[in-house]
Amino acid sequence: MIPSNYLEKLYSGYLGMNIGIRLGAPVEPTIWTYERIQSTYGDITDYVKEFKNFAADDDANGPFYFLRALYDDAKDRDITPNDVARAWLNYAREGIGMFWWGGYGVSTEHTAYINLKKGIEAPQSGSIEQNGLIIAEQIGGQIFIDTWGLVNPCNPKKAADFGEAAARVSHDGEGVLGARFFCAAISKAFETSDINEIIEAGLAQIPADSIYAQVSRAVLAFHAQHPNDFRACRDMLERDWGYDKYTGVCHIIPNAGVCVLSMIYGQGDFNRTVEIATMCGWDTDCNAGNVGTVLGVACGLEGIADKYRKPINDSIVMSGISGFMNILDIPTYAKELAILGHRLANVPCPEGLVESFTEHDIYFDFELPGSTHNIRISDPFFCQAKHSTEKSFKGTGSLEVVFDRMVRGEKSKIFYKPFYTRDDFSDERYSPTFAPKASSGQKVSMQIFLDQWGGNETMGIAPYVRLSKSKKELVQGYVKLVDQEWVHIEFVIPDSEGELIDEVGIVLEAYSTRKPKSLGRIFIDEFRIYGNADYTIDFNKQLSNFGCITPFAHNNGAWSLENGAMYLMTAEPSEAYTGNYFAKDYSVSARLNPQSGHSHLVAVRAQGAMRGYHVGFDGANQVSLYINNFGFTKLAGAEFPWQLGKDYDFKVTVQGNTLTFAIDGQEILKHTDDTFDYGMFGVSTRTAARTYFKHIRFTEI
Repeated sequence: MIPSNYLEKLYSGYLGMNIGIRLGAPVEPTIWTYERIQSTYGDITDYVKEFKNFAADDDANGPFYFLRALYDDAKDRDITPNDVARAWLNYAREGIGMFWWGGYGVSTEHTAYINLKKGIEAPQSGSIEQNGLIIAEQIGGQIFIDTWGLVNPCNPKKAADFGEAAARVSHDGEGVLGARFFCAAISKAFETSDINEIIEAGLAQIPADSIYAQVSRAVLAFHAQHPNDFRACRDMLERDWGYDKYTGVCHIIPNAGVCVLSMIYGQGDFNRTVEIATMCGWDTDCNAGNVGTVLGVACGLEGIADKYRKPINDSIVMSGISGFMNILDIPTYAKELAILGHRLANVPCPEGLVESFTEHDIYFDFELPGSTHNIRISDPFFCQAKHSTEKSFKGTGSLEVVFDRMVRGEKSKIFYKPFYTRDDFSDERYSPTFAPKASSGQKVSMQIFLDQWGGNETMGIAPYVRLSKSKKELVQGYVKLVDQEWVHIEFVIPDSEGELIDEVGIVLEAYSTRKPKSLGRIFIDEFRIYGNADYTIDFNKQLSNFGCITPFAHNNGAWSLENGAMYLMTAEPSEAYTGNYFAKDYSVSARLNPQSGHSHLVAVRAQGAMRGYHVGFDGANQVSLYINNFGFTKLAGAEFPWQLGKDYDFKVTVQGNTLTFAIDGQEILKHTDDTFDYGMFGVSTRTAARTYFKHIRFTEI
């Protein structure tokens, strides 16, 4: 059954997960103990740390990327552990991002990943038999599964089964039961807000004699006797179920106790629940994130305090292999999950929902209550933004921006951020990488309504984009708004001349003289960035961020900027990917200068580390085209007398099921294959190599 308010509840649940993660992350162990959190922060009632932007977290990465199994393999059936294992291998960059790479035999996830790489398939990869009891029962099986509950509303058994299948990639025993419990609880929260019913629905999906059930029942029994003292219950957990009894880095059982504690003592209040989960210590971001999803669904948007929701601003960043997907708009993702939920329930998806979602482009309709789609204001002294239902060009929602007593020459930018650099973050969490979601050649459009209350001249706007490294703003022509009318604004993003674009929006400017000052509102609706991109990457204008060269995500190898080029030195197969993950027909050109080794390639339609096409130099006097589909297979080859130390201009075109490869303007290979019809582009090698890459151009057809 799909509830009538499914999309809104799902949106609230995913917001709740990210609020919990953000609240708990600053006080993670081991430095932050329960006692230290209490003595430092006392009763937590707000975020304890401000972030420029909250960087990627493993608790967010897993639920997002592992769900891709529903697109890649389990398209028309229930998932298996091996489906999710393939998502692990495909979307993680080995040794960086995604989850905690704490060492084989220490980090459960690192251990499972190495097992998978060595050919030990799921569920053996996460089994007690393979890894031992302690490794198998750490917390990861519980923290990466929220989305399996979100896409199976009102069906706790199916949600639990999906969660278990996903958890068995890396966990076993009690570690799998946490996945079953929380997926069932999330699913149940779509049909009731009664926290006791939700907890019981979760417990119904695990064995009654399991340790997970026992610690949960112990908490519920203690609450019945001491309903107003969560700290006394936390003391009981420390005494009877603590880390001294359940060892490893982060065992699931003590944290299961905290999760049930925070939900039962929070008594159905979202805000208090995530606060208690954070104050209880142990794995704070994991626990607050899990219960945040449950209570986010149960309480709905109205139950989430603005102090927690506003800093999220509808956005989260990831640290998987796709820099494009790493920039996530939460309302858009909620729509995607809702579409998946309808698919899994085998019921028709509302036509309006399908039409409002696009994965290739940016489309913000401001229809979900309170949604802002991460639109930002450069000068909060002059302007404030919020969601509104008072005016809408289409549908029921828009973004309202109040401008307050501005005079001629005073400006404020209203913009979306389609790209990030290291300077945008306060810390190094999980090393995110980014590919821009707005590029030269694309169109930007929006509808703007002016409601001016004061001033002797109407307001004007100018569309603009900002270049990431130089911070230069490319401002288009000014447009004078018309009071009480919708005005359609559209422009083509100009040539960024090899830089990346990190702001797209409008400059709002007052024309009024000193008296009277301009006062009023504008409403923005139907914000889009769409169409075919055509841009270059000039490595003289790129940065080395988070161990990668912008805008690429590197998988293995040592990469650096040298003499206007991206330089690769590696002793093993290595890749660098960027671009729109969902791009279909396009051409990529690049100048390569091979320095050593036998393999120097360009990648196209790459859907991750284990899926895509790679073409280029492949041995002495040879050119080859490979498909990587969890293993490389040669599709075509030709002779070409290439040499080390010489520049070569590669051009690869993919259109329909045809791939064409040219060197220095001469067509060398042409081949048809229909395995992959979209994906990123990049460069790679299959062997030890040193290569310079420069003058990269991407053009959508």
